[in-house]
Amino acid sequence: MVFEFCTLLNSLRKKVQINIFQFSRDISKRRCNMLRIYTKPKGQIPDYDEPVILHSERNPTIEEFCNRLHKNIILDFSHAFVWGKSAKHQPQRCGKDHILEDEDIVQLCKKV
Repeated sequence: MVFEFCTLLNSLRKKVQINIFQFSRDISKRRCNMLRIYTKPKGQIPDYDEPVILHSERNPTIEEFCNRLHKNIILDFSHAFVWGKSAKHQPQRCGKDHILEDEDIVQLCKKV
């Protein structure tokens, strides 16, 4: 009986800690109005260490993402593959007007 009570208390404590962490993460995201966009080189896994930060107030597009990396990237831009919430299927081939969402993964392709 005591063991079951301790086990129940332990599981409740873990759930509360997880919910508090998720709540604080959601609050900080809303206050800062920032999106994390991850890059993916062709044939490699996405780089989760250093996301590109974009402001969510303006509904950031692939074009703004390219300009954040370097101003000349958009000149050679052909299309992008996007994985994440904003994609209808994984991956989705998108143009420069595609609106990105938080934690999307983008692979840029340039003209040949």
